[in-house]
Amino acid sequence: MTKEAILGAIRRGLKRGPLPGDQAAMLHARMARPPRHLTPARSQVPRPDQIALLVRNIEKEFGTVSRVPGGDEVPEAVAEYLAGQNLPSNLVMAPHPELRALPWSARPLLVIREGRAEGTDLVSLQHGFAGIAETGTLMLPSAPERPTTLNLLADTAVVVLRASRVVGAYEDAWDLLRRERQDAVTGGFMPRNVMLVTGPSRSADIEQTLELGAHGPRRLHVVLIDDDPAARAA
Repeated sequence: MTKEAILGAIRRGLKRGPLPGDQAAMLHARMARPPRHLTPARSQVPRPDQIALLVRNIEKEFGTVSRVPGGDEVPEAVAEYLAGQNLPSNLVMAPHPELRALPWSARPLLVIREGRAEGTDLVSLQHGFAGIAETGTLMLPSAPERPTTLNLLADTAVVVLRASRVVGAYEDAWDLLRRERQDAVTGGFMPRNVMLVTGPSRSADIEQTLELGAHGPRRLHVVLIDDDPAARAA
């Protein structure tokens, strides 16, 4: 079913036709310049405090963080985390240029496959688009270089995130997405999917007993690259 067919069915259900010109213009103006909402004061703090808030909130939600001074140290950090958790050294990695450029040959025991995750993959390595300090949330938009299956199928999800991509509030992360992503086909900025991940998957639906890994990874580990000089005092 095409987009116009879907919208036509919605209009018939609402018993109305297309929007009048003035209402359509108002709607397009709002979409072009989304209004800013109030943001929590806790997210509007100096950069070192923002990074510290992100780390604190990730850990509060059962995730873990390791900080490295640069990208060259990422392979060692990943290998050490897997060894510390007694996990296999096989992993599936997002085919992102920044991840590909890292010196994986320095850790030859890591066996890396690029692409989408399969149901048999135990460890995935994803590239983080942004981190939201307000709640310790990772923004992971879908793209060919960021397969969404990496966020869902593996039992352990590892995300590489740059400190320069950490923002205070959700609104800041959406602003970043709008500025940097533009679809040449549709003219819009929204990818097919945007996942907001706060800690590993968990549920307490059954007898109010918390169960990690209920609908996705049971472990979430963030390798945070300290590439923002203003945030290194954290």
